[in-house]
Amino acid sequence: MSEIKEQLYKLCVAYVQSRMQAAGQAIAEAQQAQNDDTKSSAGDKYETGREMAQQETNRNFAQLNEANKLMVALNQLSVKGTAIKAEPGSLVITDNGNFYLAISAGTLQLAGKSYHAVSPESPIGIKMKGLQAGDEFILNGKGYQIQSIG
Repeated sequence: MSEIKEQLYKLCVAYVQSRMQAAGQAIAEAQQAQNDDTKSSAGDKYETGREMAQQETNRNFAQLNEANKLMVALNQLSVKGTAIKAEPGSLVITDNGNFYLAISAGTLQLAGKSYHAVSPESPIGIKMKGLQAGDEFILNGKGYQIQSIG
């Protein structure tokens, strides 16, 4: 199970790196557009265009900041060893899905199986935290029984 956790960790890192790269590229493009925008006789149009480019840059900086926070969270996880209780970095196998408590990165495919990368602060992450194999919990009217934790 430790090998699966390592692979899921790598997939999460790749997910964050792609978000960081996309945000960085969008920032560069918005700044280039802002620099290329030359002052025309219609001053208001120029100012509006520059303001829109600045807002786009600010949005992308916020996305980059969020991606950096995700990378910090990933760097704090342990991918070695197994856990007895569900905690950040745990792989939790339930009768209603497989969950990797790390960051919210959606569904990850690995060796033909689906794993849901969820944040420990998400509703399901909060429900699972501290539970162990055999424990049950209910979220949104759906029952889950933990089969194993790694």
